[in-house]
Amino acid sequence: MASSRRTPRANGFPLDDVSKAIIDQLQQDGRRAYATIGKAVGLSEAAVRQRVQRLVDSGVMQIVAVTDPLQVGFPRAAMLGVRIEGDVEAVADQLEALPEVDYLVITAGSYDVLLEVVCEDDDHLLEIVNRRIRAIPGVVHTETFVYLKLRKQIYTWGTR
Repeated sequence: MASSRRTPRANGFPLDDVSKAIIDQLQQDGRRAYATIGKAVGLSEAAVRQRVQRLVDSGVMQIVAVTDPLQVGFPRAAMLGVRIEGDVEAVADQLEALPEVDYLVITAGSYDVLLEVVCEDDDHLLEIVNRRIRAIPGVVHTETFVYLKLRKQIYTWGTR
């Protein structure tokens, strides 16, 4: 009987247990040496290097530096729900272009778009919402959910 639990795939690229283990190693420390990863997953340094390159080339993962907005001068963050009249993707393109937007999804439900912004302070948040987002043609309603405390943020999808 086939397992009912499937391994997620991105662009047809299967994530086997070794690839998951490599990703897990890099999620713990994105600068971890390939030789160290190889010892942990049972591959040579060269084999790890090749696997990592395939994972990056296929779009399964990126290796990036993630900053903490609080530590770099952006202590105010909020999620915004946006209702749109007309072409949702055209409005999403304009929202996506705002430098303060770090996350944007087109959704089904009460809002057409959900987006996250990081700001310097409440005045900055007000300027973004009132003068920039609400000024976009097609935006008919916004609701702002100010973050009080971040409790959980993960980057381990598909590996655990």
